[in-house]
Amino acid sequence: MKLLKPSAEFFIFDGKPIDEAVKRTTHMSIAAHQDDIEIMAYDGILKCFNQPNNWFFGVVVTNGSGSARDGEYKNYTDEDMIKIRKLEQKKAAYIGEFGALALLDHPSSEVKDPKNTEVVDELLMLLESAKPEVLYTHNLADKHDTHIGVTTKVIKAIRKMEKNHRPKKVYGCEVWRDLDWVVDEEKVNFDVSGHPNLAASLVEVFDSQIVGGKRYDLATMGRRLANATYGESHFIDKANSVIHAMDLTPLIENDKLDISTYILDYIDRFKKDVQNRIEKML
Repeated sequence: MKLLKPSAEFFIFDGKPIDEAVKRTTHMSIAAHQDDIEIMAYDGILKCFNQPNNWFFGVVVTNGSGSARDGEYKNYTDEDMIKIRKLEQKKAAYIGEFGALALLDHPSSEVKDPKNTEVVDELLMLLESAKPEVLYTHNLADKHDTHIGVTTKVIKAIRKMEKNHRPKKVYGCEVWRDLDWVVDEEKVNFDVSGHPNLAASLVEVFDSQIVGGKRYDLATMGRRLANATYGESHFIDKANSVIHAMDLTPLIENDKLDISTYILDYIDRFKKDVQNRIEKML
C-alpha cells in the first residue's frame, strides 16, 4: 500500500508487516485529526483491546497543523505541531494496541474541497485492504467543516466498494457536537464503561492539545458521564460512560440516498419530538 503524501506513514505497534496488520482489521475509524479517534471511536478500541480476534485500525486524514496552541506550545510553528501531533497519535496507538495506524497528512483544505477525489481514492484503497466489519467516523451534524469533509469523503469511498466488501455498520460519532438531541429510538448508545484508565490515558496523551489550551481530557470524560446519566430520566444508570452515535449505514446500503436529506430528516424528527412534548402540555 502506498499513501499519497510523501510525509504520510503507517505505524504498527507490534511490528507486523503493514499489509498483514491492515488485513486483520475488524473495527476501523477514519477521523479528521489526531485525538479524534480516541474521543469518538473508543467503542471500537475497547472492543479490540486484549481481544486476539478483533483488531482496530485508525486512520487520521489531516496533518493537524491548524490546532490551537498555548503554554509551552505557544510558539510552535505549524510544522512543529505536525511533528508533535504525529508523535502523540503514535503514542495513543501504542497504548490502545491499535492493529494499525495510518497518518495520511493532508491539509484540511484538501479534505474540505468537494472536488478533491484523491483523498476519496486513498480512503477507498485503505477500506478495500482492511474490509472492516464496523467503521466509526464523524457524525453529519458535526460543526467542524473538516469533520464533515472527512465523513462525506468516507461515504463516497465506501460507495465505490463492491457491496459485499462494505462495512456491515457505519457510525457517525460525537466530537464537535454531541448527539443527545437525537430522538431516543434512533440514538446509538455505546457503553464504554470498561477500562476507564485506558479511556483517560488515550485522551491525556495529547499533551499539545491539553496544555496548549483545550481540556479535551475533562470534556470527553464529562460528556460520556453526562450521556450515561441524562440518557434516561426514570431508571438508574445502566452505564457510567456512554458515547452517542448516529447510524450512517443506510447511506452505504443505498447509494442513491441523499446525504444532506438524510441528516436533515434527523433534525426534522427532533423538531417534531420537541413540538409533540410541548403540545401535550397545552
